[in-house]
Amino acid sequence: MATTLSLSSPLFLAAPPKGRGVVSRGVTSATPSWSTANLTCKGYFAGRKQQRCTSIVSVFGRKTKTTRETVVPDPDYRLPIAILGIAGAFAYADNLLAAAPVGLLGLLLLFQTTRVRFVFDDEALEVKVGNQLQESGENVFVGGKNRWKYSTFVNWELWWPQFPILVYFKETQTKPEGQIHFFPVFFNGRQLYDTLVERAGPSETSGPNP
Repeated sequence: MATTLSLSSPLFLAAPPKGRGVVSRGVTSATPSWSTANLTCKGYFAGRKQQRCTSIVSVFGRKTKTTRETVVPDPDYRLPIAILGIAGAFAYADNLLAAAPVGLLGLLLLFQTTRVRFVFDDEALEVKVGNQLQESGENVFVGGKNRWKYSTFVNWELWWPQFPILVYFKETQTKPEGQIHFFPVFFNGRQLYDTLVERAGPSETSGPNP
């Protein structure tokens, strides 16, 4: 089963039409959400007698949809700093063979923490980049946008909210049999966990608990 890993993704590299005008006397729409219908007139001009009009006004309240606010978890630098600390320990012990790759990984995560953002809007999770939340482009592994509707989530896990390291989720939007994604967590773990629970529902295995 194919997986996606954020480390190797390019992420990280008319006004409404006007209704037919019916001029009515003494009938005014109170607000834009009210509509006037079934307007009829009775009578006629006879000499100087004024036409008598009867207005039947049907008022309908417009339904409003409540949308959830967009949530962007704050960046969290603990993971890259911890990895750089491990690299420093290896270097202090003269184990440069281990210090080099670990240090490069720490630097890469540090760089990604400054630019990669998880954006939870009303209907989907999307990966964006920069403080201006720019599009991250297509996913190089499975194609399509880095945006997945909550309704397609099969399961998700976060290890661990107190010290976030890795987030996993499986969705059926990319392919019907399910697509697995892994991302290193350089976001606020509590915010990420709470938002996933709210938008995607509890984790299937109910863990890890915060």
